[in-house]
Amino acid sequence: MIVSMTEIEIKLQVPAAARAAVEREVAAGSASRRVRLQALYFDTPDRRLAAAGCALRLRKEGRRWVQTLKTGSAHGVARGEHNVVRALPAGQAPEPDLALHAGSPPGELLAALLEPGMALVALYRTDIWRRTRRARSRRGSVELAFDRGEIVAQGADGTLRRWPVCELEVELVGGSPLAVTEVAARWSARHGLWIDSRSKAERGDRLARGLGPGDRVPPVKAVPLRWRKAMTPATAWQALLENILAQALPNWSEFAAGGPAADAVHQLRVALRRLRSAGRFVEGWPGLPALPSGEAAAALFRRLGALRDRDVLALGPQAAIDAALAACGEPALPASPAAAAADWSDADRAAQGQVLLDLIAARLEPAAPADEAAAEPTPALRELAAQRLGDWHARLRKDARHFGALDDEARHRLRKRLKRLRYAVDFSAGLFPKESVKAYLARLGEAQDRLGEFNDLCVALAAYRPLAEQEPRAWFAVGWLAARRAEALAAADAALRRWRRAEPFWR
Repeated sequence: MIVSMTEIEIKLQVPAAARAAVEREVAAGSASRRVRLQALYFDTPDRRLAAAGCALRLRKEGRRWVQTLKTGSAHGVARGEHNVVRALPAGQAPEPDLALHAGSPPGELLAALLEPGMALVALYRTDIWRRTRRARSRRGSVELAFDRGEIVAQGADGTLRRWPVCELEVELVGGSPLAVTEVAARWSARHGLWIDSRSKAERGDRLARGLGPGDRVPPVKAVPLRWRKAMTPATAWQALLENILAQALPNWSEFAAGGPAADAVHQLRVALRRLRSAGRFVEGWPGLPALPSGEAAAALFRRLGALRDRDVLALGPQAAIDAALAACGEPALPASPAAAAADWSDADRAAQGQVLLDLIAARLEPAAPADEAAAEPTPALRELAAQRLGDWHARLRKDARHFGALDDEARHRLRKRLKRLRYAVDFSAGLFPKESVKAYLARLGEAQDRLGEFNDLCVALAAYRPLAEQEPRAWFAVGWLAARRAEALAAADAALRRWRRAEPFWR
């Protein structure tokens, strides 16, 4: 039997406190079944498949073997999948047969990745007990799969590494893809589960590279988005959501898992700011579905802000202040109260992770059919973008003229609007002449950087002033920061004056 399809699935991590309740509820269905899944995952020694987002496995499902090739989207919700049932004699070492995937879309991608005769090796394995049953929502039906077990890999140094698995997968069976987000949100709220986009293949590949569950991996940054002039506002919005998801989900997953996540927090906040900026940018454009609520994203952004402020202090001003004190023979200052950030509970992860589920739902929301009876044609995407860019640029240019006379709160608002303009330029850059956009971004980016440096010093000053009331040596930090704040203010003002002379590329 051969099956080729697009898999739409959301994975939820199940914390220890919820395991018994989740397994009991999945087992309660009349058609619930339990099966052992033992799989080997294959790749080239240089990991070509993993680098391309592909996974090739041979899995023993009860008594039968199934060979599967998966190709994934950047955000891991919708994936191409090609399955072939294999007849393997007892005692024979399982080896993949790549010819079985010929002619399928995943197979074509695999053929493009591999050179003739290139060897494949088993890099890691999984041993999972899976409990499944069907569930329904008003949008359609899904399969619930509660997995418990482990991923195992032997690294190049010979060390055997293990990654425990305890998760609930929600996969579309029939109906609208929104059935997946509805059911996932319901189980997340009921049991305190949180969304995690990292597949078993991704985690296994990390083990094979010598990385464990708590080891740091590089954060995922935004990739350039290229709107095309022929796009409608609706298709442009879907492309934008896809782009933001590709940045937000991996960084959320790393942060929520509790690993070393300073970079992941920063990039997650960037993704959330891009989402909020995108919503404002397309506000009022015709043909768009209901946009995800900005309030939930704003709440998560603020919650992460405390962690970001702590990292800004530790990696920037605090380190420089401690070095200056050490040069004078003085010990380092105690941590500022702002350096403390409350731990996140499972309930926090479940509640805040709803933002990601909402974002996935917005991406999966089908576009509304065009109104053929509309009296006026929809404005071109380029025209809509140019109008919004012009409005934002004009308002900011006016406010930036008096930047030196503003108070810090007004400067902070201006900085946020400048960031919003920067993201809007990034979103729509493909609609306008490349060199003109590049010249404008050079000045806009410089102004944004200088304002960011000024803001970091303001955050540090706000943190150290209360400390100085109990620790006299903290006045040294306050004076040091105040001097640099004055320098940063002048630099930001000068950068804004240069940006105000930039030629708008959208005219």
